[in-house]
Amino acid sequence: MAASLILFTTAAFSAAGDVKLAYVNVEQILKDAPQSAESQKKLEREFSPRQQDLEKMAKQLKDRETSLEKDSLTMSESDRQNKERDLSNMKIEFQRKQRELREDANLRRNEEVGALQERINKAVTAVAESEGYDLVIYGGVAYSSKKADITDKVLKSLGKK
Repeated sequence: MAASLILFTTAAFSAAGDVKLAYVNVEQILKDAPQSAESQKKLEREFSPRQQDLEKMAKQLKDRETSLEKDSLTMSESDRQNKERDLSNMKIEFQRKQRELREDANLRRNEEVGALQERINKAVTAVAESEGYDLVIYGGVAYSSKKADITDKVLKSLGKK
């Protein structure tokens, strides 16, 4: 569907006379744009304290499991059951915190990617308008010559901001 729309649009532009077409490699921009690295560092800083808390909790879980295995033969049945219950509750809490961190991180990552895509769209529009392109294909393309690829120009435009 999208390919036929592109072919139809390209044919319509071609019939109109001189048409200036270009292509932008979205994957390369998402990988190479300076804003991508900034977003990643921002997310790491934001979620690093929670990740460190989870690592501490995982170590505590491991230590308690080791202690319980070591001391289970010498403690009373009720003490052993209480410690097993506490350990089980701690594991459930750990899994809950892991899940919440993963969900929150994914939500924030999606927000950051959305903001980056908005910047990219503005940069693509700015380059297209400044250089007089009639059509810029932004996404999947089976083939594009180097002449039609303006990805580096868009990256350069993003680097200025």
